[in-house]
Amino acid sequence: MSKVRTRFAPSPTGRMHVGNLRTALYAYLIAKHEGGDFILRIEDTDQERYVEGAVEIIYHTLQETGLIHDEGPDKDGGTGPYVQSERQEKGIYLEYAKKLIEKGEAYYCFCDKERLESLKQDVAGKEIVMYDKHCLHLPKEEIEANLAAGKPYVIRQNIPREGTTKFEDEIYGVIEVPNAELDDMILIKSDGFPTYNFANVVDDHLMGITHVVRGNEYLSSAPKYNRLYEAFGWEVPIYVHCPLITNEKHQKLSKRSGHSSYEDLIEQGFVTEAVVNYVALLGWCPQDNKEIFSLKELAEAFEYRNMSKSPAVFDMVKLKWMNGEYIKAMNFDKFYERALPFIRETIHREVDDKKIAQMVKTRIEVFQDIPAMINFFEKVPDYDLSMYTHKKMKTNAETSLGVLKDVIPLLEAQEDFGNDALFEMLSAYAKDKGYKTGYVMWPIRTAASGKQTTPAGATEILEIIGKEESLGRIRRAIEKLEGARE
Repeated sequence: MSKVRTRFAPSPTGRMHVGNLRTALYAYLIAKHEGGDFILRIEDTDQERYVEGAVEIIYHTLQETGLIHDEGPDKDGGTGPYVQSERQEKGIYLEYAKKLIEKGEAYYCFCDKERLESLKQDVAGKEIVMYDKHCLHLPKEEIEANLAAGKPYVIRQNIPREGTTKFEDEIYGVIEVPNAELDDMILIKSDGFPTYNFANVVDDHLMGITHVVRGNEYLSSAPKYNRLYEAFGWEVPIYVHCPLITNEKHQKLSKRSGHSSYEDLIEQGFVTEAVVNYVALLGWCPQDNKEIFSLKELAEAFEYRNMSKSPAVFDMVKLKWMNGEYIKAMNFDKFYERALPFIRETIHREVDDKKIAQMVKTRIEVFQDIPAMINFFEKVPDYDLSMYTHKKMKTNAETSLGVLKDVIPLLEAQEDFGNDALFEMLSAYAKDKGYKTGYVMWPIRTAASGKQTTPAGATEILEIIGKEESLGRIRRAIEKLEGARE
């Protein structure tokens, strides 16, 4: 077999949908698994859907995720142009459509909108136009006269009404469709631009694409592609249709879900490597059930024949877990750089940002978890006194009040307010009183944080907020506890 060549051919219509990212990833992995080439082609012939800046988003996303293309608009490999509008300007699509007309595999259609409307029929509750081949039988002279007069036209594929068309997909197997169900699809639109389906076939062949990866929503169009390849006498590529991606309610991912695009996920505090890793598992499962992969490891392990036919569920809980694993393994300096904006926007007093970053690194799943975890450093929230009760520590509001009153003079006299010195001093107090360490630390941590759970222990919190703030918080806790007695 010739060298494996795959392509990612996005339309510049906005942010990159998770499904598109998976298509790009699978195409990349198939190529790299076989030592082949990964090509980027921009499909911008649908001018109505074109979004300014979307091409830059495509480049940025591929660069950030590590899906580096071997050929593309910025890397000529000899099969360009790699932008469909530029290929359109060269007349490539019209040239190949006319070749099909010469073979009797396509024809000019001059039917106006009114006539096409009259052909509408109800199929499974949907109104569709099944073209009746009216223009296929036009005399050559009439066709030439219409063209000479500048009469608007489209070019249609000529599909026989009898027999069937077979199509084989690597995941879904052989699909056979009666030709009577296949419409004579338009190849060249009235504005001279090719349809998505036709441009894809022509470009894939001319670029030597061996494996076509795309979503299974295109399965129904697939038989028409085969007829085009056969009409041209071209070799049909290997087709790999990916399963649908749904949300937890088994509905198609939509923009309203808040995580339908790569950019959405990054803005929510997910790590690029975790997103790529997770997206790879949406429809593909490694034989050893391993879950954490680098991009290089994915390329080594990826075997597209292990893909599933069943819809893949985008599970945010699973992604958050995986993201947390990546954060734990992240280099601290890189983590600190990502975490710092969240720390600074939450805490406005002077604190040791790095110590706070170290506290939360192994406790968060996404960076957006940081503010809620550390906001008590800025200000103690209003809290219920029941928090002082801890069955295991054998504490309650009354015992906590006694401990807090005892430690106030000790903390006032303490010169070294570092974590180790504070822990040593409070542990000595506990030992002297015959208390367990937790019996002392629980009320202090509660008074200092006002939270049931914190990313650090009592003395670490006291060190970060400093002596003056620590004493102030404990005094306010004492007043709160005494006030509840009255």
